[in-house]
Amino acid sequence: MAQLRQSGMERVGGADQIGIRVLQKNGNGRIRRSGLRSGGQRRVSVFVISVILGLTLILSASVIHFFFFHDRELPEGSDYDEVRSDPRGKLKRSLAFKELGFGKGSSVVGGDSRFWERDDRRRDEEYDESSSDSSTEKKMEMEEKPTSDRSKGKARGMYNEAGRTELKEYEDMFQESLNSPKEPAEEDNQGEYDDGFEIEDEEHNNARGSPSKKGYKSGVGDSETASGNLKLPGSGKKSAGVKVNPKRRRYSGCEIKFSNSTDSLVEPVENRKFFRFSLQYTEVEERPSGLAGWEPRFSGHQTLQERENSFYARDQKLNCGFIKGPTGDSSTGFDLAEDDAKFMASCHIAVSSCIFGNSDRLRAPNSRTIKRSSRKHVCFVMFVDEVSLKTLSVEGQRPDAMGFYGLWKIVVVKNLPYSDMRRVGKIPKFLSHRLFPTARYSIWLDSKMRLTSDPQLLLEYFLWRKGYEYAISNHYDRHCVWDEVVQNKKLNKYNHTLIDRQFEFYQADGLTKFDPADPNKLLPSYVPEGSFILRAHTPMSNLFSCLWYNEVDRFTPRDQLSFAYTFLKLRRMNPDKPFRLNMFKDCERRAIAKLYHHRGEDKRAPLPKTD
Repeated sequence: MAQLRQSGMERVGGADQIGIRVLQKNGNGRIRRSGLRSGGQRRVSVFVISVILGLTLILSASVIHFFFFHDRELPEGSDYDEVRSDPRGKLKRSLAFKELGFGKGSSVVGGDSRFWERDDRRRDEEYDESSSDSSTEKKMEMEEKPTSDRSKGKARGMYNEAGRTELKEYEDMFQESLNSPKEPAEEDNQGEYDDGFEIEDEEHNNARGSPSKKGYKSGVGDSETASGNLKLPGSGKKSAGVKVNPKRRRYSGCEIKFSNSTDSLVEPVENRKFFRFSLQYTEVEERPSGLAGWEPRFSGHQTLQERENSFYARDQKLNCGFIKGPTGDSSTGFDLAEDDAKFMASCHIAVSSCIFGNSDRLRAPNSRTIKRSSRKHVCFVMFVDEVSLKTLSVEGQRPDAMGFYGLWKIVVVKNLPYSDMRRVGKIPKFLSHRLFPTARYSIWLDSKMRLTSDPQLLLEYFLWRKGYEYAISNHYDRHCVWDEVVQNKKLNKYNHTLIDRQFEFYQADGLTKFDPADPNKLLPSYVPEGSFILRAHTPMSNLFSCLWYNEVDRFTPRDQLSFAYTFLKLRRMNPDKPFRLNMFKDCERRAIAKLYHHRGEDKRAPLPKTD
């Protein structure tokens, strides 16, 4: 039996003999391996077992320490108790072990509970200064409290007891706000459309990339549920820790039950309830003979007798804007580029707005709520003058090569027919059937509003569902023309003498006060909130739009003063020819669009003085 050493192993001795292999021959003449193998196996086995036992003890101690001390440190009723008792949510269980950052003693993980879902709010780029102020004020109050008052456990640690205590305080404040009675509406004299839901606009700064320190506020129309329901402010829960401006109104909420999808909508072919007749419009006005100083006007020269006859719903030709002068005279205004006119002539459903005289910023519709079908079949047109276009371009809202900025098709209007920008804005507001000659439906919204609902769902809800041809909301506060006259004069909305002349003319022609107790009243209010209008381009709807525009052109541009008179006179002169008008609730208007302040007066184009 011979022992063979491996080369280089001569330096190994003593305990290092474990690396030596011994070759032996068995009975068959074959060489087999032997040596210290059995002893090596024992040592290796003992070492492995020791390691396994050590790891097992460490793991067991960690588990026992975790469950024992965790249950002792967490207060009763904590979020983890709910997660631990929930056998379904593994995701919730994992989130319960994260270190959330609350208050002063938080770590870098997580965020302040008051700014959860901030990214979702930022998508709308809607901000509320009161929310930011209240959040900062609350944070300062929390920092002034001693640590012992802010937390019953550790101020900083694995589960951040200080943060949990702060969250509990916010939950208590939230619950208290739910149990407290609603405050009554307060007097608001801030202006025609200042209904308490206008917010400070900071999206202009964010569009240019500058940071904002203001708080975030979710949009009204962004709370659409899976069933298609839309809830308004006041119908749901209030934000915890938000300081409410005492000048703002508190409204009870109402709910809009939209259709679940635009794919299931069926546009009505023709409603037999709509009265049919033929309307034609004056295109050219000839110069009268022997009349010095006569000049062509965009709305024409309508006599009182022609005005009276135009209220009859019958086959007729009437003045309705876009009237040209005799051949050789200059344009009467509202000139559009040929390509823009062709684009508007191809629209079947039109959503339009306007910015004249730098009155507002450009607000894109909420892209998350506009369905694919509406993106394909609905035209979004924003009318602007050259001054407003230049300002928007400087601010970073420059249209692309095709004239689009987001969903809006920017249509530049040249040669404005009025020096008063308010009157110019009434042209696209009332005369959409003239601007979109082949469109069957149109939706108007003021430029201070941002559309937060799908246009086709709006048409189905306000027009198609119950067979209406015109829809507008009532005013949020005033319901009688008498009150509207007083408010316009109080806020100096227009020349007082001209307002009085218009009001006296209407009273002499049969306008009476609004009586809410009258069971036979035709409308729930005589004063509209005219910032949002939905129309089917039917003969009665088109006639009413022309009549309302002519009143604005003849008297003052305060369209809320002439709405009730125009509607009541049209119904009085056509008793057997119904005009199916839907005057819906103002809270529904607030659900479908977000309202902002107008641009500051110092940034607008100067307006002419009225005599």
